[in-house]
This record gives sequence, C-alpha cells and structure tokens, in this order.
Amino acid sequence: MKLTRTAALAALGLAATLSLTACNGDDTAQGSSADKGSSSSSSSGGGAQSDGGAKQQDGAKPEGGSGTGGSQADDGKAGSGKGAEAGAAANGGGKSGGKLPICKTADLAIDAADAAPDETSGRINITMINRGSATCSATGFAGVDIKDADNTSSPIERGQAQPRVTTLKPGDAAVFNLAYDIDSSGNSLASPTNIEVTPPNETHSVTLDWPENAGAIKGAYTDVQVFPTHTTE
Repeated sequence: MKLTRTAALAALGLAATLSLTACNGDDTAQGSSADKGSSSSSSSGGGAQSDGGAKQQDGAKPEGGSGTGGSQADDGKAGSGKGAEAGAAANGGGKSGGKLPICKTADLAIDAADAAPDETSGRINITMINRGSATCSATGFAGVDIKDADNTSSPIERGQAQPRVTTLKPGDAAVFNLAYDIDSSGNSLASPTNIEVTPPNETHSVTLDWPENAGAIKGAYTDVQVFPTHTTE
C-alpha cells in the first residue's frame, strides 16, 4: 500500500516536470519566432529607408542639372558680351560700345580732281579731309548730283561695290570716285559744270567745280557711277 502511494507520487512529479519542460519549449519557440519576425521587420524597414535614401539622392540629380543650366546661362551671358563687342566694332566703336560720330560736312575739306587712268576711262576723285578735332566715320556712299550747263541736276547712281570702313582721325583723308566712259568724238551731249556732294550719312552738301581737264562724258549722266569712300593709306 505504501509502495503504491510512493509510485503514484513519483508519477505525478514526472508529469509536472514534463509539463514544465513543454511550457519552456513553447516559450522558447515563441520567443525565437518573435525574434525572427522582429529581425525580418527591422530588415525590411532598413531596406525601405535605404530605398528612400537612394530616391532622395536620385532626386538631387536635377539640381545638379540645374547647376549645369546655370553654367549655360553664364555662357550665354558671355556670348552676349562678345556679341555686343562685335557689334560695337562693326559700328566703328571700341569695346565700350560707343559709336563713332559721322563726319560732318562742315568739318570736311572737299575737293574734286581728274584722275583718269587713260583716254577711254573717265574718273573724278573726290577727296575729303577731316578738319575737325575728333575722329569720325565717313563710311558708305556719298550722295552726288551733277549740274549741267542747262541748269539741270542729275543724281548719280551707285556702282556695284561694298562700302569699306572709313574712319578719319583729325587730318586724315578719304576719297571716293565717279567713273564713266570718255567720249572722244567731240559730240558729247553732257556739259557738266558742278558736282554737288553730300558726305555719307550727312544731309548738308557742298558744290564743287567740275575739273576743267576731265574727259567728256559718253552717253548720259545715268551712265556715270559713284563708288564708296575709302582711306587714302
């Protein structure tokens, strides 16, 4: 009887021990699973943050592009500066962009002379000397009218030539010429007496005598041509 009771107590102790072991095993398993879940969740979160960081860096690239655009804008400004200097040079001005004033008729000493190279080609050279105190521009075509003995005045057409930059310092001279064919028959219908000259870009004119030794004009005054100014150097 006593032996049976002892065996029963031993069986109850064994069952309690097994029960505790099983409980401890479940807790351990659950803790392990929780740890794994936490680790997995943390890893996923870290990945999301990493992706977010990468996206933020990618988003920074357009700012870099904007910086490049700023550089292009600076280049554009530099180009504009060069363009402005080029324009100033074309107008006869310096880098300051200043434009040279035109040579005023009142500041020019103007004279006409026969300069025919041979007996068939007529040429009248008209010289303009800057008597002013400042540098000026005489670039372009002068306006020319030839007055005839019958008191008529005929405007002279421009020849096929491109104007050359003609800048005159005080004392410098520029020249342009009238060209025509010489009539050696003695039957020319033209009887020029004067040449009315208006310097390039001016509105005031001067009247010069037709050179006495110049050859007779063949044809009409419409056959005479005026060519652009150039320096004598």
